[in-house]
Amino acid sequence: MSIKIRLDEVMAKRKMSLNELSSRVGITLSNLSILKNQKSKAIRLSTLNAICKALDCQPGDIIVYED
Repeated sequence: MSIKIRLDEVMAKRKMSLNELSSRVGITLSNLSILKNQKSKAIRLSTLNAICKALDCQPGDIIVYED
């Protein structure tokens, strides 16, 4: 059981690169990469809010719980 970050899937659907998301959200490429590659232990709500705004999605589109 774990929480999965589906940032890469949502970005692919929106045809947005990590570079473009980084510039829109104001988060470094390295921090977004850590998040995208399941290496992050936490995410700030303000970061999640900015990502959702940039990708025009809901938090549940990015963060999912899997058995």
